Parts: sequence; structure tokens; C-alpha cells
Amino acid sequence: MAADDASPSTYEEARKQRLEENKKRFEDLGILNISKSLSKLTSPEKKSKQRLPKPKPENSASFEPRRSSRARNAVTSYSDDMDIDLPPLRKRSRFSSSWGSYVARPLEEVKLASYEDRARALRVAEEFQSSLQSGNPSFVKSMVRSHVYSCFWLGLPTQFCKNHLPKEDLDMILEDENGSAYDAKYLGKRNGLSGGWRGFALDHKLDDGDAVVFELVESDRFKVSFKYS
Repeated sequence: MAADDASPSTYEEARKQRLEENKKRFEDLGILNISKSLSKLTSPEKKSKQRLPKPKPENSASFEPRRSSRARNAVTSYSDDMDIDLPPLRKRSRFSSSWGSYVARPLEEVKLASYEDRARALRVAEEFQSSLQSGNPSFVKSMVRSHVYSCFWLGLPTQFCKNHLPKEDLDMILEDENGSAYDAKYLGKRNGLSGGWRGFALDHKLDDGDAVVFELVESDRFKVSFKYS
């Protein structure tokens, strides 16, 4: 029994002695320090959490925001009056179905006035206006296609309407240079002539670029003189 009890103790002491001897050898060779250095390098360190930027999609090139191809809604303006002083930017075909279907005269009679023709007719009409001896209020209007070929809405100068015409609707008479009279409708809220103006323009074959002198000879009667371009 004594021999059995001594055997494990002897073995354990021998093992400890070998470990101490190995440790001393490692220290002499510097291996122990190298092992400690490697353990520090390989040990995970706590890293501060950082938000990474979201990856951009592959097709993330900067594009200009899409603009609608739908045309903007039209804004009320005096475009017809502006056309008096500016030549047309683009000559539209007189025979296009979208416009030609609304023309009230044969297409071969439709005219597109040049800037020079329009300016010449205006000059003659203004000279005629200045020669009037009656002292009646008057104004000159240069014709555009919507006045004489289609639509037939004739807007009058706003200031003239405020000074000389009523705010409510009025039955007007248009008298030409030969004394022929045409019934027309003046719309006070819109400052323009409707109704009978169409017949007057067609009967006298007024064209784009013609200049027309309106003389208010009575409260409800215009004497109308026109100078062809």
C-alpha cells in the first residue's frame, strides 16, 4: 500500500520538474516573450461601431429631375397685339388638318403677312386716323389670323373700353366705308366684339396683317375703315 501511495506523488513531482525546466529553456531562448507578443496581436480588440454609408445602386448616376412633356396651361395674354411688332418665329403650314379645318375661307385665300407688310399697313392706318376731323375716339387694330380666318374674336384696347364703352354687354353696329351696317355684340366683361364681327371680316375679306381703324361715331356704332397690307 505504501508503494502505491508514493507512485502518483513521484510522477506528479517529476512532471512539475519537467515543466519548470521547459519554461526555463523557453525563457532562455526568448520564445515565451514572442508567444506573449503574438497573443496580444491576435486578441480581438473592441472597435468603435461606425455607420457605414449605404451602398449606391449600380445605376446611381446623377440624372436631371424628370420634367413633364405635357405642355403648360396657356396664360391669358395679349399675344395678338404682340404679333403686331414681331415677325412670326415659325411658319406653320396653312394646309395642316389641325388648323385648316377651322378656317372659314378657302385655303388658297389665307395669307401670312410679313413684318414689312404689317408695318406698312399700320403706318397707313395711323396716318388715316390722325387725319380724322370729327374728334371722335378711335383706335387702330392690326389683324391676325384669329381675327379674320378662324375664331373671329376681336379684343379691343382695354383702356379704350374703360374710357368709352360700358361694362355690360351692348348691341353694336359696325358701319363700313360704304355705309353698310352690320350687327355685332360687344361683351363688356371681356372687352371685345363677337357675333357680327365674323360676317364683317368675311364680307370684306380682311386678311392677316391688315390694319383697321375703329371710330366710335355713336355710343353703340363704330365706323370701320381698313387699310390692306
